[in-house]
Amino acid sequence: MPLDALTKIKNKIKEGEIVIGSHVTFNESCITEIFGDIGFDFVWIDKEHSPLDRQETLLHIMAARSAGTAAFVRIPWNDPVLAKPILEMGPQGIVFPFIKTAEEAETAVKSCTYPPAGIRGYGPRRADKYGLVDNREYIRNACSSVWKIIQIEHIEGVRNLGKILDVTGIDAIVVGPNDLSASMGLIGQTNHKKVKEAMDEIAKNVTDSGIPLGVSMGYESWDVVEEWLERGVNWIGIGIDFGFVVKTGLEVLNGTKKIAREHKRRQ
Repeated sequence: MPLDALTKIKNKIKEGEIVIGSHVTFNESCITEIFGDIGFDFVWIDKEHSPLDRQETLLHIMAARSAGTAAFVRIPWNDPVLAKPILEMGPQGIVFPFIKTAEEAETAVKSCTYPPAGIRGYGPRRADKYGLVDNREYIRNACSSVWKIIQIEHIEGVRNLGKILDVTGIDAIVVGPNDLSASMGLIGQTNHKKVKEAMDEIAKNVTDSGIPLGVSMGYESWDVVEEWLERGVNWIGIGIDFGFVVKTGLEVLNGTKKIAREHKRRQ
């Protein structure tokens, strides 16, 4: 039986390989399918900064499965009500943004966990293959089958990171450089010395804890990727669907204009 996408990711990390994914915001699920077919280990389906509705999110998750890649869904806020319907769709990871305290991290974990340890309401749909998975088996594996990902993207979260990392049930930590810089009064200045020092601090504490460390970033210079590798990152979410369209679109447009100008001069 082939390994599921999340197990593949866990095995890669154990073997010291870097797990690589990208971000999706457009409603068309074929984008997720393409990213999976390209070879990305996961697709970050972003509901925080996009107009994606529940049905579109479900189609992205289904497309990820068809392409053999993991679906990580970032919900708009750390709210059990927002997490519950996403969990029922059966993603391999759920990202809780703007976690600043241990109490908030506990709420996130409990949102993904059935009683008595958690507060997740029971009503699996796609998560248990619409009832095809034995009920006892599903309940036994439900919590471990989805990564509970805590996003640190505020300086208060950095200050409270030690207590956050003590929360039982966190499967991964991911850094959000842009909002972190904004919380420090340095919005957009992710290369600022103070922001880099904060990211270094996050990386040291997380890697020391043994919890997988990730970063969600744009398609920037390769130097930035190298910096994160030096910090000991285990997984990287890099680039975004509309960014790839804009970058390639500009390259094609400007390249064609240049060739046309050169052709005209030769006439």
